[in-house]
Order: sequence, then structure tokens, then C-alpha cells
Amino acid sequence: MDEIRSILLHLDASTGATRRLRAAHQLAATHGSELEVLYAVTPALLQYPMAASADSQLAGMLAALDVETRARVRADFERERLQVGLPHLAWNESDDTPLAAFRRRAFEADLLVLAQVRPDDHQQSQVPVDFAPTVLIETGKPALLLPYIDTGSEFGQTVLIAWKDSAASARAVTAALPVLRLAKSVHVAAWDESGSPGDGEPLPIERFLQRHGVHAKVHRGGRPSGEVGELLLSLAADVQADLLVMGCYGHSRAREWLLGGVTRTIFQSMTLPVLMSH
Repeated sequence: MDEIRSILLHLDASTGATRRLRAAHQLAATHGSELEVLYAVTPALLQYPMAASADSQLAGMLAALDVETRARVRADFERERLQVGLPHLAWNESDDTPLAAFRRRAFEADLLVLAQVRPDDHQQSQVPVDFAPTVLIETGKPALLLPYIDTGSEFGQTVLIAWKDSAASARAVTAALPVLRLAKSVHVAAWDESGSPGDGEPLPIERFLQRHGVHAKVHRGGRPSGEVGELLLSLAADVQADLLVMGCYGHSRAREWLLGGVTRTIFQSMTLPVLMSH
């Protein structure tokens, strides 16, 4: 990707959701991108479908709760957008399911900004636990995934690329090029699954990055002895990375997305923003 011209930020009902606006604004301001926001959540009645048939009064209470939650998030959004200097940023919302609503708008954007969903918090956020990976896989759009822990709005100064010879990894690196060109330092992690750390010849990713004016330090190794996702997060801490770039791996079986081991670990345990592409 030569330029990031448009960014679409997803807002849900979780506490602190509008904090993501700072990171999205920082990214948009750096790259001269148009920023759009979409609030899309699962209505409470769909989260508790038995309520509608069992007790009409309870159904009314859940509908009122949706209105109250939307008002809370929007009020937080209004305060946040003024604090970060976005007085003209519009609030957009949808009554459709979050996946259907966001997927439709995602095709208009160059980059999506999504959030990690805590497995024990998906009811509070009102989005499915697998919302982010499903959006990535079903749209093919690259996304910046922000951890639920607050890592601040600054990122992209020290970038770690998780590299393997795959289409998803290549698409992630290509999508990250505008960020990589501005980074102060770039690291590449590459493990040889054949068991050999390599013969010292430059990796194809090294040549690709060099041709785009990005110089990277490569960390090569043989077949990893531990879980690769944990090794990546450990290396990210060692090099003080503030952004991880990697492919998102998964496939569908019986209407359910099955994620690869590394992808699953990163979605569950990320400690820094991750730019992903399927």
C-alpha cells in the first residue's frame, strides 16, 4: 500500500472504547488520511433472545438499555473528538449486526482499526469474541488491532515484522509500508521450519523492504522450541517494539473460523498494537 487514504474505526459498547479514537487520529494525522467512525454492536435482545419471548417487560428493559449504552458511548465520543481536535468528525451508527454493518463499510476503507475483545467481556462490549478475525478474513482488508490494555496512542516507531513465506504475511507487510517507511527501527523475526537458521543469504523480505527504502534488522532462527506467538511477544518486548506486523491465518469449518496457533495466541495475549492482514 503506497498510501493510507481512508481509515475506518470500529466503536463498541466497552468502557474506554472511544480511547481508540486517539490512536486512529494519530495514524490518520500522520498519513493525511480521512478518518471515519462506525458504532456497531449486537442489540441486547439478540444477546438474550429468550427475554423477548419470556417477558415482554424484560424485552423493553433491554431495548432501553441499548439506548442508554449508545448515549453513553456517544457522549464519550463527543468529548474525545473535541479533546483530540476533531470537531467535524461525524458519528455513524448501525442497527444491523456488528459484522454485517462493519463489513459493508470496510470495503470502502484502506485500513481498519479494531479492538481486541476480552473473552470474558464480550457481553459488555456487545460484539462477538471473534469479531476482529472474522472481519479480517471476510473482508481481506488490513487492520490495526489495538489491545484492550491501554498502550497509549503512539506507535510505529519501533516495528517488529513476523515473517514467513506466505501470502498473508506478504499482504501485511505491503499494507504496513507507509508506517514502516516512517519507523525509526524495523526488526524482522523469521524462523526456518526446516530446522535450520539459514545460510546467511538475505531473505526475500529483506530485499523487498530495501527496495522500498526500509532497512531492517533480521532475527533468524531454526525451528522454534516453544510456541511461536509467545516467542514473538517476547521478542517484541526485547526490542521494545510498539507495533507488530503479521499475517492473520484462519479457515472456515462449519460456519466457524478456526485460527492458526500463532494468530490465536496474538489475539488472546497481545501486549502491543498489531497490524494484520489475511
